[in-house]
Amino acid sequence: MHRADTSPWWRSAAIYQVYPRSFADGNGDGVGDIAGIRARLPHLRELGVDALWISPWYPSPMADGGYDVSDYRDIDPVFGTLAEAEALIGEAHGAGLRVIIDIVPNHCSDQHDWFKEAVAAGPGSPERERFWFREGRGESGELPPNDWQSVFGGPSWRRVTEPDGTPGAWYLHRFAPEQPDFNWEHPEVRAEFESVLRFWLDRGVDGFRIDVADNLVKDPALPEVTAQVPSPWSDQDGVHEIYRGWRKVIDSYRREGVFVGEVWTADPERFARYLRPDELHTAFNFPFLQSPWDEAALREVIDATLAAHAPVGAPATWVLSNHDTTRHVTRYGRADTSYALDGRRVHGAPVDLELGARRARAAALLTMALPGSVYVYQGDELGLWEVEDIPAALRQDPTFVHTGGEDLGRDGCRVPIPWGDADPAAATPWLPQPAAWSALSVRAQRDDPDSMLEFYATSLHIRRAELAPVPDAFSWLPAPAGVLAFDRGAVRCITNFTAAPVALPAHAELLHVSAPLAAGLLPPDTTAWLRTPR
Repeated sequence: MHRADTSPWWRSAAIYQVYPRSFADGNGDGVGDIAGIRARLPHLRELGVDALWISPWYPSPMADGGYDVSDYRDIDPVFGTLAEAEALIGEAHGAGLRVIIDIVPNHCSDQHDWFKEAVAAGPGSPERERFWFREGRGESGELPPNDWQSVFGGPSWRRVTEPDGTPGAWYLHRFAPEQPDFNWEHPEVRAEFESVLRFWLDRGVDGFRIDVADNLVKDPALPEVTAQVPSPWSDQDGVHEIYRGWRKVIDSYRREGVFVGEVWTADPERFARYLRPDELHTAFNFPFLQSPWDEAALREVIDATLAAHAPVGAPATWVLSNHDTTRHVTRYGRADTSYALDGRRVHGAPVDLELGARRARAAALLTMALPGSVYVYQGDELGLWEVEDIPAALRQDPTFVHTGGEDLGRDGCRVPIPWGDADPAAATPWLPQPAAWSALSVRAQRDDPDSMLEFYATSLHIRRAELAPVPDAFSWLPAPAGVLAFDRGAVRCITNFTAAPVALPAHAELLHVSAPLAAGLLPPDTTAWLRTPR
């Protein structure tokens, strides 16, 4: 859809992430829903993206924003119905948009039928073999089976009360206690998820974003944490057999489906294994997201990314923000522009939002020019910043809860985006929007040629016309210190990271620019696209 060349659409697609609770509220209850997504499909079509990725919409107690799934074959009532989801998929296709949905295979909700059956069945039961139940250490089993720590803080183990009322075994949860990890060595787990894939493929979805894709297989010995790489809970070799099976499932539908893996593996060679031709199609490029606003650092990441993908022939992905990370307008306005390089989010650091927005525009244009697929997180196109002053009583991220508030969590990037046309009688959004966001609403920015929204739309449409048809073309160009310049075949991209304006090549035809030129010079923190001389 919207393509001139014959390579698979996902190799160069622009994909828009929808976090459904916060995208658009269709029924006025303060929470985003499928009705809201359906009503806003024209926004996505006009923006110029090729697909939307929808974060989990399944039934869930919402202990982790929907990533604690209680039923993989239905829709949470807060979002709508399965019939509405099917209608959305059809309407998106009618608008020229493909649909990718989240799948969460590492863990489920503690309210999933399988887990409730496991707890009720008691020690040694077949039902418990689908999860990681183990006896505790200590004289009475009062200590967790090992020292693994949860991503959200605290131990990775919770003890159950057995059917007879006594303290019993412990189960593994790498994330929240309400998210028990599946045991992927169990054949029923593997068969169940291949069935879930077929369920949604039968309903027309075009692909899946795989949550924590490298975490599914654990070292069965459950060893204590050491400096070993890979860790005993991630990037185990056995995970590749799972994805080879999944690839057979999606390929059997004989359409251009796609898997997008959330893979945090740092080793480039091990990362590339997930992208072999019989496994996943693409995986997220987190080193790029984490990189500071710095010419040398970004060039190093770009080189490393392209080098890692080349041996397996997979396209790179490029992303600046998502539902788990600090919005890049805020990050780029700080003195330290990197993201969580030590594994911890930064909150409350001084920020220059004007500078952050300028750099965000330049970064967007740079990112869209790179070869591969590009992701836009909802609100990026509006220039939204991280909301850091949410009252503690309203925060819902389990990270905030399990760290005792030491880490404020991810709520700040999940605040509902402003449309500017809400019914005055509608309920208050589930997370409060800053009053200043009224000036950044879709309504306020539409048709303003200088707005972030119009900038994104123009950029994406030029990208589709000029760059998507040459998805693999890329070569660096000579440039002064502090400047990145590369050729994409039809377009040259130049970004100025220095504190002074720089000259553009003589006789260059300016195609697009993130900020106005100054006397013909490219200002600091600005990206330009130039038409390559024929």
